[in-house]
Amino acid sequence: MLLALVCSALGCDDYFYVCPVADPARVVLLPAHLSETGLYDQPGLVADDVLAYRPAFELWADGADKRRWLRLPAGAVIDTSDMDSWRFPSGTQVWKEFAENGRPLETRLIEKVGPRDGDWAAVAYVWREDQEDADAAATGYLDVRGTGHDAPGAGECVGCHGGRASFVLGVSAIQLASAAAPGEVDLAGLAARGLLSDPPASAPAIPGDQVERAALGYLHANCSHCHNQSRPAGELTPCMDPDNSMDLFLSVADLGSIGATATYRTVVGDQVVPGHPEDSELIDRAGTRRLFYRMPPLGSERVDTVGIDLLSRWIEEMQ
Repeated sequence: MLLALVCSALGCDDYFYVCPVADPARVVLLPAHLSETGLYDQPGLVADDVLAYRPAFELWADGADKRRWLRLPAGAVIDTSDMDSWRFPSGTQVWKEFAENGRPLETRLIEKVGPRDGDWAAVAYVWREDQEDADAAATGYLDVRGTGHDAPGAGECVGCHGGRASFVLGVSAIQLASAAAPGEVDLAGLAARGLLSDPPASAPAIPGDQVERAALGYLHANCSHCHNQSRPAGELTPCMDPDNSMDLFLSVADLGSIGATATYRTVVGDQVVPGHPEDSELIDRAGTRRLFYRMPPLGSERVDTVGIDLLSRWIEEMQ
């Protein structure tokens, strides 16, 4: 939100990272307080019909601790006829909590408020100092509770989520393929509950050695919601419009070999120079927080040094 205002004043409205203000009519469809969203049966106690989950590959958020939950309407299932692009029923709710040193800072909610792909509302709830509840912050909130963490404005959510027709990024075949921790649900768990219209015969497996799998998963989680060749048009078009020739999305159909993945077909040999991370644009841009050049442009103020080390090792070991 702040960047949008600054860019408006400076005349840089055409930059791809400037997100519009969310439609107020959409935002008001969500409750004013987190306690009213249905996440909790009572303070601190997650409701019985809410499922905890954890994606195999996490989006970097400056080291914040995160928890995530999913709730589907009673009797509804996820349309998984396209295993790369799940469609969620009206009434689906997905929450993500950000915390630091055990203190919750904000909890984001995206909710499917209609039958069409674009019928999603989103807002961040900023936790009060007494931790009794969190309040909707439709325009965002800087430095929540005295930390360096910023809650996004509702319009910024589409910057990432709008890059895929499913809108939900962490609930997918790739992200839930790994076995879940106790108390959480995975791909097999969703299938066992009858929540997938077309459950896969087996969980998808990313090809390659440990480093290759980790690097491909990292890029899938952190980059592919923008850099993919199946970005929706029209209503779901996000505020960011990157070069679509790059495709870092892991498609279930392309996991037969490393070379079959879109990452190797569209990025390796161009933005990635095999054997030379120091000459690779991917490392250069992911390794800086410089405004107007950094990747990703939203949601992070610090470089993920562990992630950069992983990607550098991946590139160094390429033949």
